[in-house]
Amino acid sequence: MKKTSVLLIFFLFQQYIFAQKEQYYDFIKTWNFIKYYHPDVASGKINADSLFLVNVKNVSSQDDFNSVTNKLISNLNKKLTTSVPVETSKDILTKNQNFDWFQKNKKISAENKDVLNSIYIHRYNFENLPKEKLVSDEKEYSFPKTENLPLEYRLLILAKIQGVVDYLFPHKYLMDKDFDVFFKNKIDETVKTNSRKDFEIILAKLVAKMEDSHSLSFYRHLNDKKEIFNASYFAPFDYQIVDNYILITKLIFPEICAKAQINVGDRILSMGEKSISQIIKEKSELISASNTEKLRFTLSNYPNNLIWNDNLQTKTLKIQSAKDGKTDTKMVEFIDLNDKAMYAVLEKYLIEKIQKKENHQLIHPDVAYFKTNKTLGFINNVDDDKIDAKMDSILNSASQKKAIVFDMREYPDWGGFVYHYIYKYFSPAENYFGKYYKPNLKNIGTFVYKDYDYFPSIPDKTMHSYKGKVFILVNPETRSASEWYSMSLQKIFPQSLTIGQQTSGGDGDMVKVKLPGNYVLEFTGNGIFYPDNSQTQQIGIRMNKKIKYSDKAILEERDLEFERILNEIQK
Repeated sequence: MKKTSVLLIFFLFQQYIFAQKEQYYDFIKTWNFIKYYHPDVASGKINADSLFLVNVKNVSSQDDFNSVTNKLISNLNKKLTTSVPVETSKDILTKNQNFDWFQKNKKISAENKDVLNSIYIHRYNFENLPKEKLVSDEKEYSFPKTENLPLEYRLLILAKIQGVVDYLFPHKYLMDKDFDVFFKNKIDETVKTNSRKDFEIILAKLVAKMEDSHSLSFYRHLNDKKEIFNASYFAPFDYQIVDNYILITKLIFPEICAKAQINVGDRILSMGEKSISQIIKEKSELISASNTEKLRFTLSNYPNNLIWNDNLQTKTLKIQSAKDGKTDTKMVEFIDLNDKAMYAVLEKYLIEKIQKKENHQLIHPDVAYFKTNKTLGFINNVDDDKIDAKMDSILNSASQKKAIVFDMREYPDWGGFVYHYIYKYFSPAENYFGKYYKPNLKNIGTFVYKDYDYFPSIPDKTMHSYKGKVFILVNPETRSASEWYSMSLQKIFPQSLTIGQQTSGGDGDMVKVKLPGNYVLEFTGNGIFYPDNSQTQQIGIRMNKKIKYSDKAILEERDLEFERILNEIQK
């Protein structure tokens, strides 16, 4: 009887805790609103985290919206008089800002609704932040890597992610419309979880919902990423995802591959009971990527080691033979990097692969070829007063060629190449190639058009008109600044052809927010559009020709973009 009573009490306690997701959700939404708008909290006069941590412990399933709100505002100044400066900007993105959660909530009292509306009307002007402070600044909290964080800190992490989405992420409007429902379910799971690994899965799934390639890096901050992404062992072969199968491109350990009867050109169709398309979908729920092209590109990157769906060293793969097309299930032994000899072989292979990629370029007497991650070398060891002359010489030589190629399939190593020198030499004086929206410090959660330095001010600028062919090469590795400069090149050279594959779809400055537990959430902090307001986030930059690689072209290591260029200049 006594044991039954104990179990009953435990059951009722569990039900009490698990029934709180609605209350926690209301608490988090209200706290973020206060954090970003109340003058005393937003300015730092009252510590927002302390306000959260002290009060979240008192949230119970007996609370309603009003009692939750009262916990947060009871000790705050409600007689606000300071008003923010009048908004002078006319071009503002406001579609992210939505206060229906309290303004159209019938459960909130008129008094509390008035308090929240008053906070917004008298909101803090972040233009008043000290120069060394950023809106995105957050306090660090360290915990042992294997320790499951206390519940209040787990909820604080969720709250800060929700705050990023609601107030700092310019592309919330592109996210799943059911994100709030998803978030509530993750609150429920967060309360129940009893391991750091399970909590990190929750975090990965929340961040993945942003579908932002700048947030892709979040998985690297997870302590249990090897277990979560089944990355304990490496394949004895290199590979590339093509559509819904994995193409084996190189045999790194030929003996192991021979034992499993695996050959270059074979296709992996499934792992265990799951098809490759199913696995890709599951990975998309854990990894933030702006589009499927970027996700597949990331999953295909051998060092990332993210595509596998179990942590067993011997994996069961269904493989279609390149020789006869027959499909067989094969047991394949993967590589343990604790084996020093195998590690050395793999390291050598990857170094050679990187070097080959670095040395890859288009060489043709009629083509001026510029690789975006290899431009800083033009001015290395050049005196400052001679840089202009050196760049003029290089670009004058380029202007004599039949074609100019800008290979943007990497991250730029020098912003000045396109921004200053290509503009200076080739562009008309006006070069408004895009629209850049920054956080509206007068009204956080909205974003204001910035009269940005889209091009430098160059006195007595001249323009060298170029009538030859111009090619801009892009792929999913064309990201952020590389996308931005590609847009500029498209405007400078109206005749240009942009060819390749869909770009990363994560243009704009990257913002970093520190989360408790030594996690860092990176995301796109600015809205980038074409002048006609066409979207670039998720979609990527405009293209003239998408190039699709066949298995044969991949295995032969052909560069179809280079081939297209050579064909064009021969016409």
